[in-house]
Amino acid sequence: MQLLRQYAALPGRFSTPLKSRPFRAPGIIGLNAPLATALGLPPEWLKSPAGLSLLSHGLRPDGHSPVAMAYAGHQFGHFVPSLGDGRAMLVGEIQDAQGKLWDLHLKGSGPTPFSRRGDGHAALGPVLREYIVSEAMAALGIPTTRALAALTTGEDVLRETLVPGGVIARIASSHVRVGTFQYFAARGDQASLRVLTDHVIGRLYPDLATSINRALALLEAVVERQARLIARWMLVGFIHGVMNTDNMSIAGETIDFGPCAFLDAYDPGKVFSFIDQNGRYSYGQQPDMALWNLGRLAEALLPCIDPDTDSAVTMATAALTRFDQIFGETYLSGWRQKLGLMTEQKADTTLISRLLTLMHRDEADFTLTFRLLCNAVRTGDTSDVLTLFNDQTAATVWLQDWQHRLKKENVSAEERAQAMRIVNPRIIPRNHQIEAVITAAMSGNYAPFHRLTEALSHPFDDADDGFDQPPAEHERVRNTFCGT
Repeated sequence: MQLLRQYAALPGRFSTPLKSRPFRAPGIIGLNAPLATALGLPPEWLKSPAGLSLLSHGLRPDGHSPVAMAYAGHQFGHFVPSLGDGRAMLVGEIQDAQGKLWDLHLKGSGPTPFSRRGDGHAALGPVLREYIVSEAMAALGIPTTRALAALTTGEDVLRETLVPGGVIARIASSHVRVGTFQYFAARGDQASLRVLTDHVIGRLYPDLATSINRALALLEAVVERQARLIARWMLVGFIHGVMNTDNMSIAGETIDFGPCAFLDAYDPGKVFSFIDQNGRYSYGQQPDMALWNLGRLAEALLPCIDPDTDSAVTMATAALTRFDQIFGETYLSGWRQKLGLMTEQKADTTLISRLLTLMHRDEADFTLTFRLLCNAVRTGDTSDVLTLFNDQTAATVWLQDWQHRLKKENVSAEERAQAMRIVNPRIIPRNHQIEAVITAAMSGNYAPFHRLTEALSHPFDDADDGFDQPPAEHERVRNTFCGT
């Protein structure tokens, strides 16, 4: 195994070397063996003392130091000029068999110069939540950081009470964020902005290397990736929960799973995050917030786009205006796929909107509604779908209109049902199930964690495991929390 130091080799202002501190008794709870193997990391070696040292506190076999990455960010709209990895470290980059580089990054590994009076550690609960949700997102086909391992540290951390500590080892195409660009822009450091732009293009967007205006080309590429990513979140009911600019990846991957959650009952205004008291990052606000974040990236890049500010603003604004079109096309196309519509008709938007209005009014379960529609296509029987709605008369009218729309296409019921089943998951990481896993893990029972992660690795398959069931009233999770 060879760990590279590509980001750590950038000028010193980009990161701070760290001394890794071993934990008292680290142990692996979950090891993503298929991912490890794909990265050329032998799973058995990762379980060895040397592997545990790498995964828990970033002790590299070559003795080089891991680093804490510097970045800034807007947190709930308020700019903080210096955030950085306050409880995390970039251990280095791993090159897979295809030559692609992946960051190995630890969260919960201990204090850094960016810790801002925090302890630098992570509680076990948020570690398990990130492992579960990030791997579920990967199985759903949504760009995301990946969980390589979840570990206990053998030490407690103080939150509301003393709770077991944990570390997550995660993999990403890059951990550069919008906030990384903001960090240097806030300091007027144009030289570093250009170094960062070149680094990101070389690492993530090599096809832009010959662009006449590299900074503008990068902005356009990030706008496109983020627009498609947010649309795909929305299509599975995902709520990130804390879409600050320091939590938006330049790679267009879902990153930093803190108080994240998935919809049970459909509600565009739904907020789970306890710290989002004003609903800034609610489910339906996510496209607007993504565009707002991209506006901050554009501001940071202006000096690199053109020395004439007015000209730079004009070009950056044009790049940002593409967001709505790309998001809208991806979003509408996704809804058509979820409803089994193989062709495009203008009235489709009304059909989709009517369904979502009914779902919101009757608090119909988001995931279950669309999965049962798959079955209704195959059998022609909509009775199961109707059980999700209080106003069955209105739901019946919509179902009849939907079935009439389907008849306008020459597609067999079986073909249509199969096409719907590969975009409408049977299971998602439901909030009450994650909480049950965490509760069990607090007492040392990790079997529920393994059962849930295994089920979520096949989200579109049929199974009688109970994981597709919405929460009972007493099981509903109303608030989620970040790990600090």
